[in-house]
Amino acid sequence: MQKFWTYLIASSTVVSSILCMNAAAKAEPVPVTNSEQQVNNSQEQAVSQVTSVSQLSDVQPNDWAFQALQSLVERYGCVAGYPNATFRGNRALSRYEFAAGLNACLDRVNELIATATSDLVSKQDLATIQKLQKDFSGELVTLRGRVDTVEAKTAELENNQFSTTTKLQGQVVAVVSDVLTNQQVDRADIPGKNTTLGARTRVEFVSSFTGQDTLLTRLESNNINNPNINTPEGNLFFASSDPGNNFSIATLSYTFPVSKNTQVKLIATGGAADDVTSTVNLFDGDGAFGAVSTFGTRNPIYGQLGDKGIAVNHQLGDKIGLSLGYLSSTANNPTPGNGLFDGNYGALAQLTVKPSDRISLGLTYINSYNQPLLTGSNNATLTNLTPDEKFSSNSYGVQASLGISQKFVLGGWAGYTNSQVLTGTKGEFDTWNYAVTLGFPDLGKKGNLAGVIAGMEPKVTSSSATVTGVAKDPNTSYHIEGFYQYKVSDNITITPAVIWLTAPNHNDSNGNLVIGALRTTFSF
Repeated sequence: MQKFWTYLIASSTVVSSILCMNAAAKAEPVPVTNSEQQVNNSQEQAVSQVTSVSQLSDVQPNDWAFQALQSLVERYGCVAGYPNATFRGNRALSRYEFAAGLNACLDRVNELIATATSDLVSKQDLATIQKLQKDFSGELVTLRGRVDTVEAKTAELENNQFSTTTKLQGQVVAVVSDVLTNQQVDRADIPGKNTTLGARTRVEFVSSFTGQDTLLTRLESNNINNPNINTPEGNLFFASSDPGNNFSIATLSYTFPVSKNTQVKLIATGGAADDVTSTVNLFDGDGAFGAVSTFGTRNPIYGQLGDKGIAVNHQLGDKIGLSLGYLSSTANNPTPGNGLFDGNYGALAQLTVKPSDRISLGLTYINSYNQPLLTGSNNATLTNLTPDEKFSSNSYGVQASLGISQKFVLGGWAGYTNSQVLTGTKGEFDTWNYAVTLGFPDLGKKGNLAGVIAGMEPKVTSSSATVTGVAKDPNTSYHIEGFYQYKVSDNITITPAVIWLTAPNHNDSNGNLVIGALRTTFSF
């Protein structure tokens, strides 16, 4: 008798796990983590393998075993595993389902014995259970093997999972680039055929503590250099202002909702325009995807923001959103003339209108202090301005994207900046830029993207300032860029690109320049 109960309890433990899987599969869906999803997939595979075995015939309602189990269910209040707590005695059961129902009654009998109420279990019922176990021993052994496998995999996942609240992801952008023409820019020779290879590597920890918030911690190493052409025109978006091979915390931000329609983002470091608002450009892939140049990625006025501060996004309705942001590049510097409010900063306000899935419009205003544009002529980016000369700017931008069809998107932007020199002889100057973009999603293959950008990088069109390096640009340079982003797999894309600059630095005395780049993006 002792051996019988030992076998009874062991079999009960095995099959109870399968019953729980059945109940969970029929219950309402709930959010699961990646590791939980893998376990669920393994469970579903195990179940489908068992029930698909041809020799497991159904147990009919008129079989003795069926009737015996039905009697046990009614006598001991055990449930066969259905969400509505019924035995469903009007339909045939597979031998697997029958074993799951038998297990429910074994659990109930074990409970009665454990609570010293074994006198409630009759000897006749014990004999029935013993006979049922004997007749269905094959199924129980099969289920034991499946459950052991699932439990082993579950234990391995639990022991090796990174975190229950954090997802680890990463990205490598490897770039081969070169200046393809031998020219001079402002009387300086531009070395051609000097091919370089660099990489930007990012490792990100994406955490959520409530399911609605996001803590982003990004480690980055970047040794990619911009082309050496003596002007910021043609800058590559993924290049580093301080190239090196050391990893550091490049971005640290925390996003959380304060209401149904309002989200707040606190940015300790590494903030940019796309952390504050939508840049309304199909080609804005943060350097890893889309355009390869800084100019082609987003309206240059966005470059006047700092990297530390706060952003607030509020939905005014289904089709209109308001974005507000304040980012300073000196927020962590306690010395005089720096800090969060006394140093460099950029404050943004933008209305984003999206009347349909294919149409987006952004209206942008930025007020900044000592925050130059990141691309354009030397005059427009204040390359020659000394650190002692201070300036402030007001910028206005409009960005638009129109999906003509699913495979053709027309877009573009225009930006105007009025800047005042606040020191020395003072004065002010105006800077303009504009672009038209043509996008061809899924060209040749789903996931591909071809693009063309044509426009004028930031140019000083008028200036009353006598400070060196803030003069009016003499001529007009045009930026023409083409790229084809080919999706090799879900984790690898290859993008050849060409940038053609006519009259670099907005000076006709400079010959045309062509920059070539081959970008490969690995995502994991």
